[in-house]
Amino acid sequence: MIREFAASMPQDSVVRLSALYLPLLVTLIVGILRGRQARLFPAVLLATIWTVPTLEGLARLNQHFLWWSFSPSAANLAGMPLEFYFGWVVLWGTLPTLAFPRQPLWLVTALFVALDLAAIPLCAPAIRLGPQWLTGEAGALLLVLVPALCLGRWTLTNRRLPLRAALQMLLSGLLFLYFLPELAFTLRPDQASQGWQPLLAMEPALRQILLQLVFLLALPGISAVMEFVQRGHGTPIPYDPPQRLVTSGIYRYCANPMQLSCTLVMLAWAALLRSPWLAAAALVVVAYSAGLANWDEAEDMAVRFGEAWQHYRAHVRAWQLRWTPYTTAKPARLYIASTCGPCSEIRQWLEARDPHGLEILPAESLPAGSIQRMRYDPCDGTPFEQGIPAMARALEHLSLGWALVGFLMRLPILCKGIQLVMDASGLGPRSIPATTCKEFPPATPKEAPLLSAD
Repeated sequence: MIREFAASMPQDSVVRLSALYLPLLVTLIVGILRGRQARLFPAVLLATIWTVPTLEGLARLNQHFLWWSFSPSAANLAGMPLEFYFGWVVLWGTLPTLAFPRQPLWLVTALFVALDLAAIPLCAPAIRLGPQWLTGEAGALLLVLVPALCLGRWTLTNRRLPLRAALQMLLSGLLFLYFLPELAFTLRPDQASQGWQPLLAMEPALRQILLQLVFLLALPGISAVMEFVQRGHGTPIPYDPPQRLVTSGIYRYCANPMQLSCTLVMLAWAALLRSPWLAAAALVVVAYSAGLANWDEAEDMAVRFGEAWQHYRAHVRAWQLRWTPYTTAKPARLYIASTCGPCSEIRQWLEARDPHGLEILPAESLPAGSIQRMRYDPCDGTPFEQGIPAMARALEHLSLGWALVGFLMRLPILCKGIQLVMDASGLGPRSIPATTCKEFPPATPKEAPLLSAD
């Protein structure tokens, strides 16, 4: 009976259904056989989510380059029938990490590329290949499969923390700034008529200014991810969280900077695209963050960090920014050379602004030859920073305005550029002799938060 039913269906419908249900069936069987393993779920989840916006982006590129075409379908996304879209998400996102979590990355990549190269020609007439379809396949490999495999593999093995956090941050941008608008344009005919035109039709200078403002709104969220990596040794994903309580950086001023930043960016993006549906999505994020996410975070953090978390949350609120930084009982230390004229001026400038929770000490008090640049020691067991990152850290102890400047200075590419300019200006590394310096006694830090108020 099933054979008769299949025979009565158009061939392209059979191909589309097979493209969806065969990967789903294989994935279900593999999942049952694999069972529960530590970190496997977040690895598979992240790999799958990566394919959602990138595959849609590939479909958009295909509409321009015509690497392949599809038979007409009432339900499609960027011209790709939904059966192929979801089947490809499972085949290239879910299945590789679930089925081959420990095999060499190159071998898994080669296996699934070979499977795709063999299967696509068999999907005629539902898929018709263009003369340059192998170019599209290479684009899919670089844009979809390889990053999904890397993100899943690194999450599973708990390796390459900075890289996987960067991929997670890129994924968030793709989801909220690209995929959600594309979805709104597809589901709402009134939005599809204008699409990205409100943004593209702006004067170039105005568009650049507005995009930079959106980036500034995203800066606290980006800084929060960096803080999770550097100080917490974890990522924003709940299943791959920081191992330490993070109260430094932007977290001195706000307890949920990522949620706040994401909401503001989505509202700004909705305004630029003139989309009420994106604004509604931002409000959904607010409701979720203030409700379920906030409750779950409070429960988890209270269990993992106990009194330290309770004390922190008593002084730093979820979405309300402080002007002065939250400080801990043990102040951080900033070492600046007292025998260096420009360095002494920096010290005087910082002290004049009354830093909170920061001791400023002479670099000469350290062993000879152990310091060549300004050094910031957080005194919490995490590595010290020096040079421009140290100066940026010092700004975090002044006020919210200066802290935002510090967050900008610590962005990887910008930080290296500023350091190169400073080195070229004669403020590069230098040897500091070890002396007993009485001319510059340590600055007195602000009181611990137990004695301060919001």
